[in-house]
Amino acid sequence: MTDEVKIGEILEPGDEHENRAREDRVRAKFWKTARKAARQLPFMEDLVAGYFCALDRQTPTRVRAILLAALAYFVLPFDTVPDFILGLGFTDDAAVLAAALNMVRNHITPAHRLAARQALEDEQS
Repeated sequence: MTDEVKIGEILEPGDEHENRAREDRVRAKFWKTARKAARQLPFMEDLVAGYFCALDRQTPTRVRAILLAALAYFVLPFDTVPDFILGLGFTDDAAVLAAALNMVRNHITPAHRLAARQALEDEQS
């Protein structure tokens, strides 16, 4: 399982180049990974709101960087506990995501939450 030290390393904001690469990776793979994780993550609406917060240019740079680091870890197919392991695959992702969302929760706006609810409703349709 991912410990607090490892989570701190994962969530360390990168430089501008690294954050752009993370954003590209997240944009390309977020929804596919989210669909796979939907049943295993009890805070999916918060996760999707965090996704919209991370992509919002109005969000402070450090907050975006933290969220992009966590989301980039989430979309990686092989991490501390590979995502394909039934029942355990998203446990390390959940720990990283929960830590990141907790760190930046004051920056996730009602507009991000509304966008998340709408996107999740569209996914279920």
